[in-house]
Amino acid sequence: MALVLSGERPLAAATSPNLIRFVAVLFAKARTERAQRIALQSLLELEPHRLDDLGINRGDLFDAMRAEQRPTHLLAERRAGRLDDHLNP
Repeated sequence: MALVLSGERPLAAATSPNLIRFVAVLFAKARTERAQRIALQSLLELEPHRLDDLGINRGDLFDAMRAEQRPTHLLAERRAGRLDDHLNP
């Protein structure tokens, strides 16, 4: 029988559920960022007129790759801005 002093915790109790959740969130975030990077790279392979049909251009894609905010938000803002410019000259 092991004696556990009040100031000690058994090894099994040393792993906090918060730590496990934190690691899981990090992996999920990394997986999401990788998927977005792959999607942006595949968009770069499209011809310029196809990107125009989507309301974006190559510069927007490069900016989205470097953006601190979510790339999809940046692309949506750029697209919406172009749409407004086109509808209200």
